[in-house]
Amino acid sequence: MIIDCHGHYTTAPAQLEAWRKRQVAAFESRAAPPRREELVIGDDEIRASLEKAQLAMQRERGTDLTIFSPRASAMAHHVGDEAVSRAWSEICNDLVHRVCQLYPDNFVGVCQLPQSPGAPLDGSIRELERCVTQLGFVGCNLNPDPSGGHWREPPLTDRWWYPLYEKMVELDVPAMVHVSASCNPCFHATGAHYINADTTAFMQFLTSDLFRDFPALRFIIPHGGGAVPYHWGRYKGIAQDMKRPPLAELLLHNVFFDTCVYHDAGVELLAKVVPVDNILFASEMVGAVRGIDPDTGHHYDDTRRYVDRLQGLSAADRAKIFEGNARRVFPRLGARSAREVNAAGKRA
Repeated sequence: MIIDCHGHYTTAPAQLEAWRKRQVAAFESRAAPPRREELVIGDDEIRASLEKAQLAMQRERGTDLTIFSPRASAMAHHVGDEAVSRAWSEICNDLVHRVCQLYPDNFVGVCQLPQSPGAPLDGSIRELERCVTQLGFVGCNLNPDPSGGHWREPPLTDRWWYPLYEKMVELDVPAMVHVSASCNPCFHATGAHYINADTTAFMQFLTSDLFRDFPALRFIIPHGGGAVPYHWGRYKGIAQDMKRPPLAELLLHNVFFDTCVYHDAGVELLAKVVPVDNILFASEMVGAVRGIDPDTGHHYDDTRRYVDRLQGLSAADRAKIFEGNARRVFPRLGARSAREVNAAGKRA
């Protein structure tokens, strides 16, 4: 089996975005927000949004299961207030749950958290618990910068985050470190802000004792880890100068990287620098980079091709990247099929 650990519902029916625009407009004008029941999306509309997109690409590219979450750029935690974010997150998570129920062999859910700048984490903890225990989700996306490019929240290693981490450990779920839209014109969202966040999170982890306090806590740093693999020697040297433990001992029991790197050389470097046990296959297909590479004639986000072409990788190691590591990092998936995981959520 090939498990794609990084997928977003970027092709959701247009009614979702229309409802969001009404919600934001109501907040800005101090009017009553739209009611949840005013968002009407039929099962056939969900099917239509996926059949020629993510599902077609699964079939064409030979992948089996996508760990699926709401559209990252649309989380927009900097918009509105905590109540706005809570309503929006619940709607987006419930829609992903419907996807998983309609296609129980193809998708398993990961939730958006209702973060909001300066807001306490109580609402995010409640939504995480709801999504895991009631909807059968296997993880969450955690935004280290809900301000949208201004970085006003404490570092991920600050004790302010600890209540959320305690709940993650209790539920045995990981978080993918994933920012949302950038409202800072200095930072292009997908080309700079995302990569900045990936790199920043790694550096925060390096300079802290977070994993001494939470030895079972797990994070996936997406987009190949940002600048981390390319600058591994820099981080290794910084840790050494700071009298920190070696990187493998300090971080690699808890921090993992995905393969959303859209060229052969980048994936080759990732596999050369980062231990195989810390790499999870991912594509983020129908995501930030949707075009075809003119040099290859293939879509940039057809990342299975890059992993397939890695030289010197044993069959056992390739199986770890494609499936085994995802099952370790997402224990609620474990040895079960996606259908079994989704059935557990449906019963709840």
